[in-house]
Formats: sequence, structure tokens, C-alpha cells
Amino acid sequence: MLKWLKAIALLIILGILIAGLGAYLLYRYYEPELPDINSLKQVEYKLPLRVYTQDGKLLSQFGDQKRVPVSLDDTPENLINAFLAAEDDRFYEHPGVDYQGLLRAVIVYLKTGQKKQGGSTITMQVARNYLLSSERTFERKLKEIILSLKIDKQFSKQEILELYLNKIYLGHHAYGIGAASYIYFGKKVADLSLDEVAILAGLPKAPSTDNPVTSPERAKRRRDYVLRRMLELGYINQQQHQHASEQPVISKVHNEQIQTLAPYVAEMVRQFMVDWYGEDAYSKGFQVYTTINSKQQSQIENSLRNALHAYTQRHGYFGSIAKIVDFQENDTAQWDLVLANHQSTGDTVPAVVTAVKKQSIVVYTGNNQYKTISWKGLAWALPYLAQGRTGKKPTRANQITTPGDIIRIRKDDAGLWKLAQIPKVEGAMVALNPIDGAITALQGGFDFTKSKFNRVTQTQRQPGSGFKPIVYTTALEKGFTAASIINDAPIVFDAAQNGDEWRPENFSHKFSGPTRLRVGLRTSRNLVSIRLMREIGIDTVRNTAIRFGFPEQQLPKSLTLALGSGTASPLQMARTFATFANGGYRIDPYFIQRIESADGKELFRAKPKTACAQCSNPAPVIIDPDVHYIMHSMLQDVVRRGTARRAKALGRSDLAGKTGTTNDQRDAWFNGFSPTMVATAWVGFDSSIPLGSRETGSLAALPMWISFMKQALKNIPEKHFEQPENIVQVQIDPTTGLLAPANASNAITEIFRNQYAPSEYATPSSKNTANPEDSNNEVESLF
Repeated sequence: MLKWLKAIALLIILGILIAGLGAYLLYRYYEPELPDINSLKQVEYKLPLRVYTQDGKLLSQFGDQKRVPVSLDDTPENLINAFLAAEDDRFYEHPGVDYQGLLRAVIVYLKTGQKKQGGSTITMQVARNYLLSSERTFERKLKEIILSLKIDKQFSKQEILELYLNKIYLGHHAYGIGAASYIYFGKKVADLSLDEVAILAGLPKAPSTDNPVTSPERAKRRRDYVLRRMLELGYINQQQHQHASEQPVISKVHNEQIQTLAPYVAEMVRQFMVDWYGEDAYSKGFQVYTTINSKQQSQIENSLRNALHAYTQRHGYFGSIAKIVDFQENDTAQWDLVLANHQSTGDTVPAVVTAVKKQSIVVYTGNNQYKTISWKGLAWALPYLAQGRTGKKPTRANQITTPGDIIRIRKDDAGLWKLAQIPKVEGAMVALNPIDGAITALQGGFDFTKSKFNRVTQTQRQPGSGFKPIVYTTALEKGFTAASIINDAPIVFDAAQNGDEWRPENFSHKFSGPTRLRVGLRTSRNLVSIRLMREIGIDTVRNTAIRFGFPEQQLPKSLTLALGSGTASPLQMARTFATFANGGYRIDPYFIQRIESADGKELFRAKPKTACAQCSNPAPVIIDPDVHYIMHSMLQDVVRRGTARRAKALGRSDLAGKTGTTNDQRDAWFNGFSPTMVATAWVGFDSSIPLGSRETGSLAALPMWISFMKQALKNIPEKHFEQPENIVQVQIDPTTGLLAPANASNAITEIFRNQYAPSEYATPSSKNTANPEDSNNEVESLF
């Protein structure tokens, strides 16, 4: 018997030695290819890219992993104990590997043939999550064990626990307890209740299915298990356990609140960051502070959408977007299913028409919510229906819609719910600081989800009459004055290359004869601009435009350039008019103010050139101060008495700008400014089809600009340019541009550069009596 015992003991010792030797050999085999655990000392968590406005409001974030790193010192004891109870109650006792847990896993495998239990400790999960893959193989498990033993020797238990709590995946893109606490409960970890920490601690086993949003029932079962383990281990008492177990599981996804909507700007930032940092842009926790002003951004979006709604209302109602064929009254379940197929777009929301009264309708918008649309919110649809269906002017709501129709509605600025539709026309608007070029607001279209094409920066459209200030600036530089006379009369150009004639006209199809430049600009006379450009030269005007920042390839080498036949984006136009707004400097628009690392270290700060001669980084002066002063005055006249006089509604005397309308009304523009802000508004179809009769810049685009500026300039004092010493004011005869005789009843005041002020008086013989119709036979070569 003793021999048998000795033999068994010998075999056991031999087995231990063989196992030890095997373990040593395995360690020696895998050790060279194991990751360096010292990398855990400099862990960089994957953090999303966050984009902010200039006033610190979250604008957007990019990146799949949501993470809020938390120090163990800031982590509640109950939360730590909950995870220990659920995941590794012997964490402080084992050397990184719990042999009891591994033995249980081996026994389960031998019984079932399946790897149901991994026997992983918190330390082993740290090794796997930070240093290894998540594949379930014996080789990976062996590496995990070896790494865990090394980690436990080199790191304190507190360090290991902090690494674990900040890395563990807890569902809904939440990595770590900080992110999960906010995602599920909208709280910081320090504010979590006992039942909530138990819910989080129950997630690592199956985060996608056991979380409280996806399955409250499964989350409750896991929570109760964690609470029971905490009670058994003495972490909580019976009273705490009972109270926490009785709490209902209430949770919803709390995404980090976007405080300012500017998706077109966010996309510009994303592209910039990826171009600069590559894929690291999404995971390094960069914080980008833009130049966007949150209040202006909200207003520019609202102003653009209102302008596009106004356009579409002028052109009639398209009709309902769908119809419920088997419509049943009070069947909200059916209505909810139908509405699920129609998403909100822009400021419009889908709705089911449930009742139609004489001059109002009742609509259902989902979640048992009803809205009443009064006649005031319906009446705009009449013009289309009168022409397209009945031939008479409808007076009842049932001539517009019927129960079961799926329509769109929106709430206007006065809080009134109105019938609506998604505009087919598009628009763009951008505002910037003319002093340094900082873009303070930008909206690239009606709705980013509908079209991600950024019309502020990516579109190239004809600027139309918005280009004329370049022509007039060139003329002033070449010795013309605001009082110079140009004949507004018909002209025909023979295009020798193809035999076609070009007969340019004014928008009104009328001609005014001899016209002062000031009048020609404020009334946007096409024939004045063409004749003026012919006199000063096409190349001369193109050189001025290039000086303003236009690329040469966007400027055709023909007289059609005088009418804005080149191309430009709204941002380029805003940059151009910034020169008139800032005193003659060419600034460079920019949208990123600074970039910070995840820990707040400044990585980049914009250093824009400014419209300031005494500043350390001055922008180039591209217009003589005298020329600028006169051009600014002429552009103010456009607002005071010209095509943009609607802007007088703002009640300010420091506004100036220029409308723009292209051939067949395919583009409508307004480029306007005060000395403190410049903004460009554009309306048009992406396909460049005509906007329709009378859809000029003053009707389609100017209201957008007025709506925005009304709020953007609120409480900002007026500012005016000082008159340069070389500028003189002279009384002139408005019909000749010459000095007015003393006591002339029709004399007006005009400003001149001193060297170009008129020196001779107007006389009866000097009156220009040319008939604008006399030029009908004038033929010139277009090329």
C-alpha cells in the first residue's frame, strides 16, 4: 500500500513538474510575440472628434466610440463594488489569473464541449481589450493568461481597475463607465444611484442585449443578479438591496446634446480634419472651435428656409405626398405606421389629415399629437389649385385636401402651423466678418439630410449683376466718376465667329438714355455696364476681378462679363463684397478658429490677415481709399433708392449691397453688408432651370438677407466711413454730370476725387439730348 502511495505521489510530482515545464516552454514560446505591457502606461483612449461654435456650443461630433474617461478617484465606491461583484469578486486576491475560475471553465468545457465560460478576470479583460484581439481561441487565452500575470506584477490593482472601467464596452457605442452613465441615464458617474450602477455592472456579459434601452426586462434580471451578489459579498445591506431592487428600469439613449445645428459647417470641419490628420481625426479626441456664432447660425438657417418656402408658395402647392387608401377614423396605429415612412425634412414634418372643416383642417403628427391648421395657414395653396384643378378661386379647405392625405406642415416664426411642402428650389447663405474673414454663419442648402451638397462653397453660378461693382470700381480707377454719363441705349453685337447677334437688354426692356454711373449701378442698367466695360477694356476689368480674388478661369474674355457671365460661389461673392465693407482690403475667409487635443493643448490657431493697416498681420489693400469711399456710397444708393430698397425696412443708414439676377432668372442673389458684417444670399435650382417670371434678386434673395440681418445686426451700433481728405462734394446738374449753375433748382450733391471733380458748368447746349432709340443700328463685334 505504501508503495502505491509513493508511486501516486511520485506521479503527482512528476505531473506537476511536467506541467510546470510545459507552462515554462509555452511562456518561452509565446513571450517574444506578446505585446509590450508598458504601452498600458500611456494609454490613449479613442475619443470622438468634437466640433464647437466660437462661443463653445457643441455643433457636431464624429467617431463611432463614445467615451468619457473617468479617474478611479472620481468613481463611486458602489460602482466599483458592483463591477467586482459581477465580474471578479476575488480581484484583490488573485495574481491576475483566478485559477478557480479557470478550473470551472475547463470543467464546463469537458462536460459540454463548448467554451461557455472563459474564466476571465478583470485583469485578463484588460489584457484582451488593450493588447489582444477578441477571438475565442485557446492560443489567445494562453497569451491572455501570460499577459495578465505580467500586468498584475507591474501595475497596481487600482491602475488595472481604472484601465478596465474606461475600456469595457457597455453597448450603444459606449466605451467605459463615463460614456455609459451618460448614454443610459444622462448623468455623471458620481450621480448614479445604486440600482443604476448595478445595471451598468451587469452589461459586460452581453452589452448589446442586456442594456436597459434594448431590453429593460433583461437589464432588470442582470441588475437583480448584481445586487444579490453585492449583498452576498457584504457590499450593501438588506435595506439597500430591497430598495434598489424595487426601482423600475427606466432608460433612454442620451446622446451628447447638439446645441447648434450647422451640418454643412460640421462637414467642412470633418473634411479638413481628415485631410490633415487622416483617420486619427475620428479617434484622437480633437476639439475644433469654429468661427461660427451660434445665434447667427440659427438665424441663417431659419432665414434661408423661410425664403425658400416663400418662393414655393408663390409658385403653388404640389398636393399631398401620399394617400391612405383605406383611411379609418381614429386609427392612430395605422397612421403611426404610415408616418414612419415619411421623415421630417428641414422644418417640415409629415402629418395625416384626419378632419376637414370649412376653412381649417385637423392633422395627426404621431404619438397621439394633433394640430389644427387654420385658413391663414392654408390660403397660400389657392393659386395653384385655382389654375390647376377647379379653374375658380377655392374658398373651402376640402378644395385643398381631404381626410387620409399625407401632407407636410411647419410652424412659422409667429408660432402658426401652416400647410407646407419641401421646396424643390435650393438656396445658400453665408455671413462673415469683413475685418478678418471669419465665417460667422453658413447654410449650404434647405436640409443637409436631403442634400449634402454645400452650395456656399461647392457651387459655381453666374453672379449676374452682383459682378457690376467690379466693373464700376475699375471705371473709377481709370478716371470715371460717379457722375460720368454713359448712354443706356440698345446695342447689337455681331459675333463674327458664328454669325449670331447678341442684343443685350435691361431687365425692364426699357432704356433711359444718358445715365450717370451712380444711377446706372443703383438701377442695375445692363447697357450702361456693357458700354462702360467696352470703354475701359475687358482685360482691365478681368485684372481687377483677379485682384479681388476671382480665379482667372472663372472670368470669360468677352463683354458678357459686364453682366456677370462668369462663375462664382456664394463664399467668393461674400469675400468680394467684404472689400467694400472693410475699406478696401482683401481678406481670406476661414472657419476654424483653433484646434485642441483631447487634454486641451492648443495644436492650431488661425492667424488671419486683417483689414487694419496698423495691425501685425495686415491684409493687402486692393482699392484706393478714395475709390472705396465712392463705391461704398454708390452701393449704399442701391439700398436707399435702387433695386435693394426693401432693405430700408431694417431702419439703418449703414447698409449697402447689390442685387444680382442672371439670364432667364436662373439665379437670384443679394450681396449686402454693413461695415461690421457681410452676407451673401443665393436662390436657384441645382439644375439651373429658370426660377420664373419676376423672380429677381430683390424678390427671391433679398428677403432672406433682410431676415438674417435684422437679427444679426440687432443691438450693433451703426458705423460709417470717414470721408478721405481727397474727396470733395460738388453740386452738379444731374442730366450732364457737370457743375450746376448757382441756384439751379435741379442741382444735386455728388462726391468726387478732387482731381476728377468737374470744372465746367452745365449749359443748355451741354445738355445731352441723345435719344436712347437712336442707337438701334449700332453694331459691334462681341469678340
